Amino acid sequence: MDRITFGGLLREARLRALLTLESLAEASGVSVRAISDMERGHSLPRPATLSVLMDALGLDDGERERLVAESTRRTRRVPRQLPPDLPAFRGRDDALATVQRLTSQVAEGGRHVVISAIGGMAGVGKTALAVRWAHQVAHLFPDGQLYVNLRGFEESGQPLDPGEALGGFLDALGVPSGRVPSGAEERGALFREQVASRRMIVVLDNARDAQQVRPLLPASAGCLTIITSRSQLSGLAVTEGAGLLSLDVWTPEEALDALATRIGAERCRMEPEAAAELVELCGFLPLAVAIVGAQLSVAPQLPLSVGVRELRESRPRLDALSAGDRRGDVRAVFSWSYRALTAETARFFRHLSLGPGPSLSAEAAASLAGTALAAARRYLRELTSANLVSRDAEGRYVLHDLVRAYGMELVKEEKDDRLPAETRLLEYLRHNASAITRVLDRRPGFEVPAPLPEGVTGVVADTREEALRWFRQEEATVAAALRSMNDPRLLPHVMVLTLDWVSYYSVMGRWADEISAKRIGLRAALVLDDPTAIARNSASLARALAETGRLDQAEEQVALMLGQMHRLPPAEQAVAERSAGWVRGRQGRHSEALDHARRALALFRTLGDRGSEARELNAVGWYLTLIGDHRQAIAMCEEALPMLRESGNRRSEAATWDSIGFARQRLGDLDAAIADYERSLRLYEEVLDTYNQADVLDHIASAHLARGDDAQARESWTRAARLLSAIGNPRADEMQARAEAPREVH
Repeated sequence: MDRITFGGLLREARLRALLTLESLAEASGVSVRAISDMERGHSLPRPATLSVLMDALGLDDGERERLVAESTRRTRRVPRQLPPDLPAFRGRDDALATVQRLTSQVAEGGRHVVISAIGGMAGVGKTALAVRWAHQVAHLFPDGQLYVNLRGFEESGQPLDPGEALGGFLDALGVPSGRVPSGAEERGALFREQVASRRMIVVLDNARDAQQVRPLLPASAGCLTIITSRSQLSGLAVTEGAGLLSLDVWTPEEALDALATRIGAERCRMEPEAAAELVELCGFLPLAVAIVGAQLSVAPQLPLSVGVRELRESRPRLDALSAGDRRGDVRAVFSWSYRALTAETARFFRHLSLGPGPSLSAEAAASLAGTALAAARRYLRELTSANLVSRDAEGRYVLHDLVRAYGMELVKEEKDDRLPAETRLLEYLRHNASAITRVLDRRPGFEVPAPLPEGVTGVVADTREEALRWFRQEEATVAAALRSMNDPRLLPHVMVLTLDWVSYYSVMGRWADEISAKRIGLRAALVLDDPTAIARNSASLARALAETGRLDQAEEQVALMLGQMHRLPPAEQAVAERSAGWVRGRQGRHSEALDHARRALALFRTLGDRGSEARELNAVGWYLTLIGDHRQAIAMCEEALPMLRESGNRRSEAATWDSIGFARQRLGDLDAAIADYERSLRLYEEVLDTYNQADVLDHIASAHLARGDDAQARESWTRAARLLSAIGNPRADEMQARAEAPREVH
């Protein structure tokens, strides 16, 4: 039986006591609204409030203990991913009545119901109905709503991979990125486990087929799954017991009502025949009526008869959406909206349709079109007003797949050159990542960023928060670009694109995302036979694989990297040796790690690169102490310190003090070790390195524990757990466990 939440327990106790919400509120002094929120899982009470409620309910000791225990559980994240309900939604009374009956089977009978809302043509309003339905019944599902556009029908022919959709669901449910497996099957199992005791709505929009949907279905009885698709998903009815609902176009009355809502009832009354013909020319298709209404609303002086004439004369038709017998011509509607644009906005629209993913930031869109950001924002406002573009919850700009298909047809008609646009987008993602990485990783020694190519928008990030916000904003675009931009002429850009995303992937622990990206970059490097790019991509890939415990696969990448050594310049050889040493250290092959580090050190010295030489002195010292040569380790690290101060590399100086402290702790000098660790911690705090702060706190705790100071050890491990939890790192649980059992020496 699923775990009953606090709200469920409270409601059961109230019903056993034969009390209404109002009578319990009167007896306890707690408001009806507050009690209702608790029962629906929207809030938990304070201890004093809970006490008066339990007194009013007359609970025995066992019931009190259970309620108190449940009230103190950490609340689960409640996702609210539904798109906004459409204010101009009209009609669908019969369909809504049908789905309300189906919903009651979930709410009352606890049966998991799958609904496929489908229609004969795109734009029939499947998504609008699904969203309206979900909003109407959301109160019955207190654990939230998940939504994903599966992109089943797009011009690119690239539906959203179920594994990618599951990754988004797991993130919304609060699963730390470090715990999200890379495989779709494993992600599906984890998703079903996460929702097993929840009552949720899951909206799977624009599905390609049943095969794409099945991995995304929750197995719990309390979940309602709503699917929209242009395909007849009869297979789901056979194997999953899905209820199928087929949508037709609006009735003439519904279409006229919707048009009047958008342009004004008086305007329709003034020209009733023209208004009726307009919606007929739209085929009573909700998408077409919405676009016509938007266009007319921004031209209030235009007679409806003129709109009728232009719409009637617009040809040829958008083949995929032609229903025949004048039931509508969506391409004509798109064409009408398109022709109303200025020449500059029309060009911008065509370039926007070349975007690799479902949405783009304003900066990415500006780069794709090669325009200034201020101008791009003006064009986007005009396109949004014309209903050719919408915005998602994150503020990105979205082209509906049908509008995108129309825009790509225009690209071909106008003979726009696609290659420069896609090149600018890739350069936007690469150059800005290179510049913004300096905020995330404040080590000196980065190459001065190259000037932005012409037409590419630059982004400024002055704080760590701004830097992370930009990376989060564009990570989906990077993934989509790598997946879909297959022109061989773009391979040099693909090859180097993700190299400047390494720091972000590391800070966020997005190892699965990095592995996917690096494999694509490595394939491009191999095709182009670029030894430096091969070495760098394989080094990053090896590190990410090692972080996820796939040491055998990491070994393959190290072998590939080292196989390029004879083709690399000395500086790249040194970096490769350093990377190989890191992986060997993670593999527990400390003597081999030391050998690689010493070779890297020798190369850096030959090159006169004092900053890198100092960093590698610390690496040598670290591996020395791992093999037990603690005094020599301290000597190497102390040699590095003045060089690191000279170069201003605070992060590596922090790492070096940590290495010294680690060696001194192994020698039994606990007071000196703790002092060294504290120096390291202060430096890591200055450079905002959360992960390594936690690592040093772990070392500090172990030293305090060895000294017999349990309280200090517990405090340090608790701080480490908080830091790791803040960045979603799975080691947070490990640190918390140590804090709760500090007498165990680690």
